[in-house]
Amino acid sequence: MSETNIEKVVIVGSGPAAHTAAIYTGRAQLNPVMFEGFMAGNVAAGGQLTTTTEVENFPGFPEGIMGPELMERMRKQSIKCGTRIFTETVNSVDLSLRPFVVKTDERSIKTWSIIVATGATAKRDPIPGTGDNELWNRGVSACAVCDGAAPIFRNKPIFVIGGGDSACEEAHFLTRYASKVYIVHRRDELRASKIMQLRVQEHEKIEILYSHKVTRAIGEDLLRAVEVEDLKTGKKREMPANGLFFAIGHKPNTDFLNGQLPTDDQGYLISLKGSETTIEGVFVAGDCKDKKYRQAITAAGSGVKLKIRGANIFGNFQVVPGEPISHQDTLVIELNEHL
Repeated sequence: MSETNIEKVVIVGSGPAAHTAAIYTGRAQLNPVMFEGFMAGNVAAGGQLTTTTEVENFPGFPEGIMGPELMERMRKQSIKCGTRIFTETVNSVDLSLRPFVVKTDERSIKTWSIIVATGATAKRDPIPGTGDNELWNRGVSACAVCDGAAPIFRNKPIFVIGGGDSACEEAHFLTRYASKVYIVHRRDELRASKIMQLRVQEHEKIEILYSHKVTRAIGEDLLRAVEVEDLKTGKKREMPANGLFFAIGHKPNTDFLNGQLPTDDQGYLISLKGSETTIEGVFVAGDCKDKKYRQAITAAGSGVKLKIRGANIFGNFQVVPGEPISHQDTLVIELNEHL
């Protein structure tokens, strides 16, 4: 097999982690290929930031920047650094032999290394009024840290759906801005850790609606109220609300890997050190492995923590197709740049 037909680096994903990896590998003359996906997970290329409005916490934009515009700028920079981008969704990869094989509906590509940076999608209940063409990003969100400080939420009532640590953390965070925060939970007790339960139960701004669910989001241009149902009595009531936050977890976008990389009990990819995995030449970055921060800036940072292993990347030695690369034949190229 001719090595000229094998890519050095393939990046799967299109968010901040993917584009940061593309910029650094491009500047290292590795000629990366990126599959940015076509409405993968029902999200446009660019990831979750394409579903947000103004981003106020990304460095370099004192006046803020719209999420889609920020991702378009990253995309242009990746291309400028030599990245070839395909708007195709990766359906499968074969990590059992080298070179690895990456497949979409349109093509099959062989590569010596893969960077998985596919992110995670916030779980959302199908509540009337919360859809993408309804009040999503108009008072309805799934990220308190991203959106909680927005002017529309300041000194206003906010609702958080969920009962675990994430819901409690988001509710507690939102008390900085809201006049009142309601946690709406289907069960008669929280699932969160004891310390998180105490934190929200003892907070004067937080009220927990046990055995309740939100049945409808109400508003025209912006959210103005929610309808909640008491699951024990069946009684429904409308309550004023300027914010509604889903906090029922995230789903890492890793189905295409078909279990070839280890995950934790929530499905997040496990890295050994930095971004390396149990398979040499396969790296993970961004929200598909980060269940704690899930921020654009942390995802971008993780895209830099990459080591491309294997002198074969530069054609320094012959690799027998179908056989793993031996550790004796590898060298480590650090993608660090002096600023």
